[in-house]
Amino acid sequence: MRGREEGEKVGIVVISSGSRAAAVIDALCRSEEYNVRLYVVDKQRNPFNVERAEKHIVIPDLNVVKICDFIDANKTVIDFGICCPEKPIIAGIRDLVEHNTGVQMICPTKRYAIEASKASQRYLIEECAAEANPEFKVFHHADYKSIADVKDAVWSFLDEIGNEVVVKPDKPAAGKGVGVWGDHFNSREQLFDHFRSIFESNSSSSGSGSDVLIEEKLEGEESSFQAFCDGKRISALPDTRDYKRAFDSDTGPNTGGMGSYKAREDWLPFLSRRDREEEEKLVERIFNELRQKLKGNGEDDGLRGIPFYVAFMHTADGVKILEINSRPGDPEIVNIMPVLKNDLVDVCFRMVEGTLAGIKIECEKKATVVTYAVPMEYGGYRKRYSGDRRVDLSSAYGLKAKYADNLRIYPGSMELQDDGGMHSLSSRTVCTVGIGDRIEEAREISLDGIRAIDGALWNRWEIGASHHIERSMRKMKELRGMVRK
Repeated sequence: MRGREEGEKVGIVVISSGSRAAAVIDALCRSEEYNVRLYVVDKQRNPFNVERAEKHIVIPDLNVVKICDFIDANKTVIDFGICCPEKPIIAGIRDLVEHNTGVQMICPTKRYAIEASKASQRYLIEECAAEANPEFKVFHHADYKSIADVKDAVWSFLDEIGNEVVVKPDKPAAGKGVGVWGDHFNSREQLFDHFRSIFESNSSSSGSGSDVLIEEKLEGEESSFQAFCDGKRISALPDTRDYKRAFDSDTGPNTGGMGSYKAREDWLPFLSRRDREEEEKLVERIFNELRQKLKGNGEDDGLRGIPFYVAFMHTADGVKILEINSRPGDPEIVNIMPVLKNDLVDVCFRMVEGTLAGIKIECEKKATVVTYAVPMEYGGYRKRYSGDRRVDLSSAYGLKAKYADNLRIYPGSMELQDDGGMHSLSSRTVCTVGIGDRIEEAREISLDGIRAIDGALWNRWEIGASHHIERSMRKMKELRGMVRK
């Protein structure tokens, strides 16, 4: 590897999608050890990334061959690459780039992109941590001759575990293909309508339909776990809490995430140090199981990057795993990057070199709150919006004089226009990150930033609100039998 001397230029390619990548780029640019030169592959002209990139290219579909061509053309000045979104990881961006260009990528190989199949995840967890699995059944499309056959099988499984279940597509659907009893359907017929919409979809590579999972619906409180990995060991990052539902009071459809919070500690207010240790032990078991498979295939570092972004559900029966993703969380990694004490460039070198064990990953003892501002149609807030999509962040940036580095603003689904103006696109437009000694302080800073944004956008107001956290704390006490319901 090059670029190990302090102050030497380090070329880094970042594959970007959303505010998550902007937060990573911001952390890279804060390096005090290295002179960072950024080469950014983006879905659009994100204004934050354009301003900081030595070279910036737009590939709207993040096609891995086109990305590889860009890296190949600049490989003499690139030391390593980071892939933030899941789509190129699942498509094998690391395998292709490393084979064709020699540039080392910080993300899992295609074989170990665990989020490519929810069914494979369940089978893996069953092998090494069965107690963390909900009851589940995978309905493989190839196993049934007719829709009547699969309906009988679904009915039979519901007879075993009850109607309160979750229906999921096997392949990633950004959380939007998931159906939940009581939210998306309230009868078996409605449930099966949802099941059939996935089972008969043409989104699979064969065009003949998709496998579907049915799992027991878990009651509890959710946490998000992330960890850096060099292929040999994992180093856990603080827990965060994501808000998937579109509207306040946790109503509306699932989204990519409307915001999230992190406490001062490595665990969340409704959890304990012991809960956090249990999360780490479970991820270690899964990591070790995959490591054994890696050794058998001659891959010693296939799990490089953030291969374990795990959604945990803490229930009366202990901690369960909702799903595992193979990339940094959006928005959850945005909570971490601004308060990471380590030099991120050094951490990346160590992940590539397999020397992560040589340092301790640390974050400042601060709380952070991320709030997203989103377009009018996002999450069904409006059925249609045909008005002006200009967004002005100048007043929000002006708050820097008041809050200094305790307020960060990361554009996401936002396009820099030729005239210098910025327009919101179809997904989450921009997020603000508040940093404080307490969650409530961080929340107020984040919301101040949101209020200062000029544009036709909307947001949830209760991300990290004290009443929401207190409700989670009461619920965990109830589940653990500490108080009466």
